[in-house]
Amino acid sequence: MKIGFIGLGNMGAPMALNLVKVGHTLNVFDLNAEAVRTLVEAGARAVPSPRAAATDVECVITMLPAAAHVRQVLTGDEGVLAGIADGVRIIDSSTIDPASARQLAALCEKRGNTFVDAPVSGGTGGAIAGALTFMVGASKDEYEEIVPLLAAMGKNIVHCGETGTGQVAKICNNLVLGVTMAGVAEAMALGDALGIDASVLAGIINTSTGRCWSSDTYNPFPGVIGTAPASRGYTGGFGTDLMLKDLGLATDAAKAARQPAFMGALAQQLYQAMSARGAGRLDFSAIMRLYQADANVVPG
Repeated sequence: MKIGFIGLGNMGAPMALNLVKVGHTLNVFDLNAEAVRTLVEAGARAVPSPRAAATDVECVITMLPAAAHVRQVLTGDEGVLAGIADGVRIIDSSTIDPASARQLAALCEKRGNTFVDAPVSGGTGGAIAGALTFMVGASKDEYEEIVPLLAAMGKNIVHCGETGTGQVAKICNNLVLGVTMAGVAEAMALGDALGIDASVLAGIINTSTGRCWSSDTYNPFPGVIGTAPASRGYTGGFGTDLMLKDLGLATDAAKAARQPAFMGALAQQLYQAMSARGAGRLDFSAIMRLYQADANVVPG
């Protein structure tokens, strides 16, 4: 299949590489020339704009930081909708608010194109391994048609319902993730202050009722899990500013639905504090540093 892929960040680049590996032909666009170069070396074709990426393709995939970026990439003068043919599907794997996803879907439909929201979970490791979870908002027929394509990038592909429900699932999942990471950091810091070895404490949590992904796979205490960002100075992974953005999406959606989000609001404040101290580019598990009196929030 010939695909236009727009957005080659920490998640988008490995996703695009996995599509190339299984034989798809890609037009790629990103503002980061180095990211584009990596894809070109793998066999993709660099293009100068989203419009060019969407020209003469069978599908367009976008993986961008926020709703404003998705809207600009789709509707700008050199955007996707300026170059795409009627009937070509647009799959957005960005994390945006459900209302924006539905608005963009309506806009694309007027132009003769289907818009599918398919945000992902699994982090950069899952993106590299082709083991992402896709949360898909689309009609049942649309979902069934795109499963083979998404299977090149993920192992767990879930139909959440109609357009926008993929984003609902994603922001709810990341609400849990943000809250549990803060909770694990708090517990690990308390245990350390009270004198228990961090690895022993983590082992107990991970075989007891406190077990969760934030502890057993991505523990925020340095040295507990060698492959976690905490063991490499909180570099790489899922940035604090991205978690802050996702918690903002969740709390805004909660307000619109008149639904309480008590812990989500508190977690949002904690990540806001991290960002305000200059740690926005560190992995979100660096929230651990808020609980450690002898740790600088930002290295240096």
